[in-house]
Amino acid sequence: MNKYFKFSGIEAKQSDKHNVFSVVCKADEILQIAEIDRIRRSDQGEIFGFQRPKIKNHINEIRDYLNKDGAVLPNPIVLAFTKDILITKKAKNNIEIEIDVTNGPPGLVVDGQQRLTAIGEVDNKKFEVFVSILICEDEEELKRQFILINNTKPLSKSLIYELLPGVSNLPERMSARTLASKLTNNLNYEESSSLYLDIKQHTNVQGRIKDTAIQRLIMNSLSDGACRELINEENGEKVCFNLISQFFKAVQKTFPEAWDKKLRPHTSRLIHGAGIVAMGYVMEYLFNRDNARTFQEFRAGIAPLEERTAWTEKDGSWYFGDEIRNWNSIQNTHRDIQLLASYLLRCVKK
Repeated sequence: MNKYFKFSGIEAKQSDKHNVFSVVCKADEILQIAEIDRIRRSDQGEIFGFQRPKIKNHINEIRDYLNKDGAVLPNPIVLAFTKDILITKKAKNNIEIEIDVTNGPPGLVVDGQQRLTAIGEVDNKKFEVFVSILICEDEEELKRQFILINNTKPLSKSLIYELLPGVSNLPERMSARTLASKLTNNLNYEESSSLYLDIKQHTNVQGRIKDTAIQRLIMNSLSDGACRELINEENGEKVCFNLISQFFKAVQKTFPEAWDKKLRPHTSRLIHGAGIVAMGYVMEYLFNRDNARTFQEFRAGIAPLEERTAWTEKDGSWYFGDEIRNWNSIQNTHRDIQLLASYLLRCVKK
């Protein structure tokens, strides 16, 4: 027997492709028509879902507030559907929505997952909220709407970037990130990569190197470096992947103690954002000078850096000419990255 939910609401026309529908629901009703699809990966590295993990403290704060007398929550929960929803127009902007939940919740929560989870835990089970509903053509469009809606908020850029490779037709400023995001994902999840499972992403929280650091290295290269040239070769993405993977394989062999799996960015500046981006400039220099592409070529190129770095506490201090800096005083700032990169390049050139 089929099961349906029916709601009366209003319609707002916002573009040629999309109308937005607003209704009033209780939390338990929302959770029967839509689900929270949290981001995760299969054993093969394929990405599923798009929502960030629960933030327990945030949920508890909202729940505790909503349990107080006079609490209000005017911001709507945003849901998106690709199927099992029927809109019937009534007078003026009034509409009736019918949602088929026979096979489970057909909708997905696009915005408001923490609020929705908190509402489900409040004492007042009759608490109602506004719900905005979008109808999307397919899952790709649904993800695109999630990115566009949440990109204007203080949502983790890391999560946005991890989702980009599976979405097309985005604004140019975001599309430029898509290739860098795809390369980052491949470097993290392909077993042939020297950075396999070493990049910290929402789907790999055990990683040590921030994905934004790898993204920055790749974006620099795509903008005005080796990858800008190599991406136009046959199988350009794979060529760029191999270049970066071979380079960091050489880095690992050159600085095994600073790359030790037990270390983290606060104990090794080599796997810190500043170190990763600065070493990216070394990769670019060796590619331009020697056409370096392989492990052996990069290994020979960065050999002059041995015994001349201070990646860890054991190594002491950096001697930048007139400036001496403690090993861990190097921060992920433009000035410090440029200072470190300039020093590394001087050493490599000698």
